[in-house]
Amino acid sequence: MKGFTTERIRNVALISHGGAGKTSLAEAMLYTSGAIKRLGKVDTGNTTTDFDPDEIKRQVTIGTALAPLEWKGVKINLLDTPGFFDFIGEVQGALRVADSAIVAVCAVSGVEVGTEKVWSYADAYNLPRLVFVNKIDRENANFDAVLEQLRQFFGVKVFPLQFPLGQENSFKGVIDLVKMKALVYTDNTGLALQEEDIPAELQEKAQNLREKLVEAAAEADDELMEKYLEEEPLSEEEINRALRIGTLEGKIVPVLCGSGIMNYGIQPLLDLVTSALPSPADRPPAPGTLPGKADEEVVRKADPGEPLSALVFKTLADPYVGRVNYFRVYSGTLKADSQVFNFNKEKAERIGSLFFMRGKNQIQTDQVIAGDIGAVAKLAVTGTGDTLGDKNNPILFPPIEFPEPVISFAVEPKSKGDEEKVSAGLARFLEEDPTFRVERNTETKQIIISGMGDMHLDVIV
Repeated sequence: MKGFTTERIRNVALISHGGAGKTSLAEAMLYTSGAIKRLGKVDTGNTTTDFDPDEIKRQVTIGTALAPLEWKGVKINLLDTPGFFDFIGEVQGALRVADSAIVAVCAVSGVEVGTEKVWSYADAYNLPRLVFVNKIDRENANFDAVLEQLRQFFGVKVFPLQFPLGQENSFKGVIDLVKMKALVYTDNTGLALQEEDIPAELQEKAQNLREKLVEAAAEADDELMEKYLEEEPLSEEEINRALRIGTLEGKIVPVLCGSGIMNYGIQPLLDLVTSALPSPADRPPAPGTLPGKADEEVVRKADPGEPLSALVFKTLADPYVGRVNYFRVYSGTLKADSQVFNFNKEKAERIGSLFFMRGKNQIQTDQVIAGDIGAVAKLAVTGTGDTLGDKNNPILFPPIEFPEPVISFAVEPKSKGDEEKVSAGLARFLEEDPTFRVERNTETKQIIISGMGDMHLDVIV
């Protein structure tokens, strides 16, 4: 990928209740941006971000996957997270390094328990967000009912920027309330989009929703509020500017709609991610402490010229390349063929090749700048939660808070000869998964494994 400045990066976590279609949405965003040439399907097991054999078999996301793409000169790092709470540790790691979130909600099921949970997690990290009501093409889809639910659960700051043009099998586009145009798809790829006049029967609904949206946008900007009160019309540019301010400050949560599987509604979503969600430079400096001095706080700004600091948020034990550490650079620039210091382990680490991950595919890079997310293989001692940086400018970022296991099982090898294989396999999962535990019961001589639920432990076993 070409180089991007920190201001031209967006780190966005895709979060939802299980089954809301995050992976299909990520696939559609990759396809529409041109990052991939074929639109994969979860049902056929060929999506970019669900590449693990267990994910393909179960048709659910198990681990957070990265999916960088480029849209209109902006690099968007998507973090496709699991929706099932057996894998909540992966969600926590992704939210820690994200700057914003897309909350996917099913147009049929609406707000579910998992929607409320991930919303509260995004609140804990103070992440600006938008909502994408997915699966508008499904039978019994009801955008208006879901919108009402969203406002009941999350407050009146939830505002639609569009509503669907048709639903279920008649879904063919969206009504854009900022442009006051119908955006209509003219082929089945979802790539051909044309602006048309809003149908007469939808004009009144569009006008009523737009008035509420304009009022909300004006409230986010004092200058625009003055124009609004004087009943002066606001331009499209002014509304978009106010939407960005309101979204960054958490005063507005924009709502979009579409279908990841059909690849409808994706261009406006990508446009809004680039225009309204924050870059790393828009976020507060990252706080940390001096190693060994927990009461002395230091901060790092998202600036490539600052001393290097990075946080490892995920570890993958790849059978071919060994251990791969996923990290976010918070300040400075991490370069290939360099040396860094691990402040948690108090050891130097040699950096070889650096790459960006798109699913399981590695994209080589010479450097990863402040605000960007990358990966490195074959570090000696580094694991999830470790802070890497310049030894002469020490900082220790707070650890990622992972939940404690809630369920335990005893396991044993099928035969005595398999004991070493079992131990090696469990050790690999311990390296990858901070929510997994292994201990040997001294009384029963059994191996006890603990995790976040039946599916979590079933995947491991």
